[in-house]
Amino acid sequence: MTDTHDTSTSLRPRRSVLYMPGANERALEKAKGIDADALILDLEDAVSPEAKEEARDRVCAAVSSGEYGHRELAIRVNGIGTQWHDADLAAAAQAGPDAVLVPKVNSAAEVLQLVAALEQAGAPATTQLWAMIETPVALLHAEEICAAHDRLTVIVMGTNDVVNETYGLHVPGRNPLVLTALSWSLLATRAAGKVILDGVYNDVKNLEGFESEARQGREMGFDGKTLIHPSQVEPANAVFGPSAEEIEHAKAMISTFEEAKAAGQGVVTFNGRMVEELHVRDASRILALADAIESR
Repeated sequence: MTDTHDTSTSLRPRRSVLYMPGANERALEKAKGIDADALILDLEDAVSPEAKEEARDRVCAAVSSGEYGHRELAIRVNGIGTQWHDADLAAAAQAGPDAVLVPKVNSAAEVLQLVAALEQAGAPATTQLWAMIETPVALLHAEEICAAHDRLTVIVMGTNDVVNETYGLHVPGRNPLVLTALSWSLLATRAAGKVILDGVYNDVKNLEGFESEARQGREMGFDGKTLIHPSQVEPANAVFGPSAEEIEHAKAMISTFEEAKAAGQGVVTFNGRMVEELHVRDASRILALADAIESR
C-alpha cells in the first residue's frame, strides 16, 4: 500500500490524552491551560443527542482557533452507523485537527471506509485517523485493523466498553483485561508499528489508584493513557515520561556501547550487565521521547 499520509507526528509525546466534552464551552476554554500532551474534543459519549450539532460547531471552531499551543488535538466523532457520524466526519475533516478519533472500529474494511471518507471530505494530509478498539469483534480483528492503512496511526483502548461487552468486572489490577484485551491489542499495534493508548481510569478522586494503573500500563508498553479529569494529567506525564535518572542512564549506556564497539570489543557490559543492540535501541527511544517532550 502506498503511503500518502505524513506520519512524522507519530513521535509526538502522548503520555496524557485528556477527553474534553465538546458541548462545554468553559471546559474547552480551560483546556488551553492544561499541560496534557493531547486533547480529545469529544462529540460522542460526553454530548447529549440534543447538543450534538452545537457541540460539533464549537469543537471545530476550537480546533481552527490555533489557541491550544503544543497540545495535539483530536476530535472524537460519533460512531459509524449513527445519525451524526457522516456530518461529524465531514466537519472534522474540514476543521483539520491533528486527528479524528472514531469509536468502535470493528474491521479493516471500516478503516478503509473512514480513510476514504476523510479524503473525500478534504481532510489535510496531516490529519491522522485514530481508532478505538472496544468490542469483542474488534479485539478478534485487532491485527488487521491496526495494519489496514498508514493513515491510521493511533489505537485507543476503550476499556469501559470492553468490560461491559464481555460482561466482566472492573477490579483492581485489571487482570481480566490485561490477560486478554490489553495484551492482545498491544501486540497487534506494535506489529503494525503504531501508537497505543491505555483506557481511562474511572475514579477521579483516587489518584493513588490511577497512578498504580498508569504504571501498569507503562510496564506493559503503552505510550500513554487516556484521561477523564485534569487532575490525572500530571501523574500520567510523570509515569509515561522518562525520569531524569532514566535519561542519564540511557545516555551513559549508549556512550559505553559506542566506545566499546569502537575499541573492537565483542561483548559490552554496562553496570555489570551485558548490553546488546536491542538495549541501545530502547535507550535511544527514551532519549527521543525526552527530546520530543522538551521541544513541545
